[in-house]
Amino acid sequence: MSQTSDVIQPATSADDLPATVYEMIREDIVSGQFAPNARLKVADLAKRYRTSTNPAREALQQLRGEGFVIMEANRGARVRPIDEAFVRDIIEIEVLIEPALTRWFVSIATDADISELEAAQDEIEALNFADRARHGQLDTKFHQLIYDRHYNRHAAELWWKHREILRAISRRYPTSLSRRGSVLSEHRELIAAIRAQDADAAAKVVGRHVEGSGRHIIEQMGAAKRQEASKRPA
Repeated sequence: MSQTSDVIQPATSADDLPATVYEMIREDIVSGQFAPNARLKVADLAKRYRTSTNPAREALQQLRGEGFVIMEANRGARVRPIDEAFVRDIIEIEVLIEPALTRWFVSIATDADISELEAAQDEIEALNFADRARHGQLDTKFHQLIYDRHYNRHAAELWWKHREILRAISRRYPTSLSRRGSVLSEHRELIAAIRAQDADAAAKVVGRHVEGSGRHIIEQMGAAKRQEASKRPA
């Protein structure tokens, strides 16, 4: 991941720019184009994505760091299964990180910060989930306003890495109406807690928000598996 001195930046291009080799491999892993535990050979990847071997090798290293790829001595790289356990592990970490980052933000938040959060939330509500990719961008912007200035860059960068992983996975599944309502209401609750300088309340809302998002993804993954199983011949 690249970053400026104060603001976390995505490791790859924005959604409306051409995809990098890293993004294309990640998308093919998440979408199931590569089967779980499938071998990933640099030469084959370079040919598949019409690039040289160096970008393919660098992409594998980045994907390894994010947990999408497993590398073993003398066996090379293989695809890590993207399953409910994978999402659960990430969520359990985020439930610890995000409330802590939020508590600190409450201690430094200004009226201008709150106005920025409200403006970002207004955009989210105006869109009303009509464009999944755009919603993901706006939702990320909302949370970045809270986490970007934190002094613990390791924690903030880990949040960003997990955020990108979950966003990539969640693009495969629809967002239920109940989850949509929860997202909007939890954001408003969070803004209210920050405005009231109530760090405990803000941390509690964020923890519930993270757990709810993770639970929704896991439920959608399970539903997709059941639907796929029902289509197989008996």
